[in-house]
Order: sequence, then structure tokens, then C-alpha cells
Amino acid sequence: MTLKCKIMDFFILSVVLLSYSTQVSALLKLSPVSLTVLSGDEARFTCSTDSAEWDVMMWELNSTVVVTISRIHNVLSSTLPNVTAEKSQNGDGWELVLKSVERLHEGQVSCNLQGNGKKTARLFVQEKGTVNIFGGNTMALKGELVWFECDAVGWYPEPSLQWEVHGKKLSQSSYHLSSEQTGKSLFTVSSNLSMTATQSSRVDCLASVSALSTPLMSSIYLTVVAEVVADKDDCTVPLAVTSSLTTLLLLLLLLLCICTVLWYRERRQAKKSTQDANRREESNNGRGLPAEPTGGRVNFGYMSEGTTDAVYKEIIKEIHSKMDFVSVDKIPDVVTSSSLSLHRDGHTQVNLSEENSKNIRRVTTV
Repeated sequence: MTLKCKIMDFFILSVVLLSYSTQVSALLKLSPVSLTVLSGDEARFTCSTDSAEWDVMMWELNSTVVVTISRIHNVLSSTLPNVTAEKSQNGDGWELVLKSVERLHEGQVSCNLQGNGKKTARLFVQEKGTVNIFGGNTMALKGELVWFECDAVGWYPEPSLQWEVHGKKLSQSSYHLSSEQTGKSLFTVSSNLSMTATQSSRVDCLASVSALSTPLMSSIYLTVVAEVVADKDDCTVPLAVTSSLTTLLLLLLLLLCICTVLWYRERRQAKKSTQDANRREESNNGRGLPAEPTGGRVNFGYMSEGTTDAVYKEIIKEIHSKMDFVSVDKIPDVVTSSSLSLHRDGHTQVNLSEENSKNIRRVTTV
């Protein structure tokens, strides 16, 4: 009977303790239960209770107390420079603030009300790397198979990588993915995309982790050039283009030839006109030159009678000056001079005066 009473008392005590623990747990609240942030960002957790029966609140990070708070004196101590606590906005709790979160902060975050229970949440820290499409902007013929390569480097955890063409996501079956883990447990994901060039469009490679609100993106532009291919049975278009070009070249060549001929003729006429003008000017300046040449020859050593040596010398000088304009084979039949007397009777002989009888010369005209 005594043993039975003891067992009954122990059961009643256990029920009372469990009921009290459940009541206390219901009074203590910690939010959020799970939080994921990027390395370098800020993390906040809020701990509150409806009970006023607490004196000290302790925040623990991976079972290490980092902040101690007094209900009366507020924050008492903080062991890490980037960890602090602030009074919550509704006034019935405290916020744990972790600034510039690092990977070493990842783990459990606990709020412990001394004598009133403990609540635990989970903190996840992710790393944002880089993403890049190799090769830059490219050009391809329509229908040609083109290749693109994209690398997402320095991520934690392993990022998701996908391709978009012209703003539309491609199915994962159209590209290949490979991943490797490097130092500091960071991941590198590589992808190769092959596609047929159909139209000019933007090609995007997107990498993301859950803490990113928008994926990180690298873009290039694909320019598709239409190839003109002539049908074997229809050569109308190439022939028309070829004939048009040939006609144009011929017209240009003909125009060039005409311009050359006109320029050459104009140049010759200008040169001839200049020579004729010079001849006329020199002819007008001459004296005693016959108008028309004949087939006769003149003996330039003949002097008529009665002429003086001075007149003779002047005539000879004048005749020699006119030789530049008279052909050797065409000598004028008659030489006119105020002091020269010509007698025509078959063979004409001109004699000098008796005063110069020693210098007799003859001019014979045939």
C-alpha cells in the first residue's frame, strides 16, 4: 500500500512539472525560427515573453553566450564587437542584432530566460560569388550551331544556374552543368549551352542562392546574319545582281573613255591654235615675204645693178631672217624690193652697177 502511494505521488509530480514547463514554453517566443542571410548582411532575432517573472535574458550563439540582458538594467555585456541587442519596437521583448554576418556565425541561436525556459532558432549564412559568360558578344549565320560557356565562381552553398534566351528560360536538358568545391568550401558551377542561331537575341546566364532576392546575371548579345543561298534550279536573283553590277561597271568605263578622248582632243586643238597664232604673229611681223610659195629656187647671191653695198647687205640679212618661215623646196618666184629690179625673159640676169662691177652675182629663177 505504501509503494503504491509513492508511485502515485511521483506521477502527480511529473504531470505538474510537465504542465508548468509547457506553460513557460508557451510564454517564451523566438522568431524567426530559421533565418538565411548573405555573408556581410545583418541578421536579427527577436525574443519575447508574456511573463514578467524573469530577471536575466541570455543570447547564445552555437551554445556560447554572446549578449546578457537585465530586465532592469538592460544590456549588461556583449562578447563580440559585431553582436548587440536592442529593445524590440513593441516593447515586450529584445532583438539580437548580428552585423556583417560571417560563415562562422552559422548555427544555432538561442534565447534563454533564466528560470523560465529556452528557445532555439537556426541561422544560415550564404556566400555570393560571380557569374560570367565567356567570349562576349558574338555573330553567327542563321541556322548555325553556336556554343556558350558560363561559370559561377565562389558560391556557398552550390548555386543554381540557368540560361535564358530572349527573356525565356531554357529547359535544363538543353545545357550541361558541372560543379566542383574549392577552398573555404566554396562552389564553382560551369555550364555549356549549344543552340541553333535563329534570330538575334540576348543570351543570359543566371546564378542564384536562396538568400538572393534576384539572381546574379551575365549577358551577351547574339547577332544572327541571314545567309543568301541561291537555289540550284533558280539563278534569277544572282544573275540579276551580277548583270546589274556588270552594266554599271561598263557604263563607268565608257564614261571614262569618252572623257579621256574629249580631254585629249581639246588639248590638241588648244596646242594647234597656239601654234597657228604664233605663226600668224611671226608672219605679220615679216616684211617682203611672198604670199604663196612656188616651185622656183632663188639665187640669194644675186644683186641688181645700182644697189649699194649697204642695200645689198640689208637684203641678204632680210632674206636669211625669212628662211625660218619658207620651205627650202618652195622658193618664191619673185622677190619684191624697192631697190631690186627683176627681168623675166626665160633666164633673167641681174647685174650690179658699174661702180660695183667687181662684185657681180646672179640670181637664177627656174
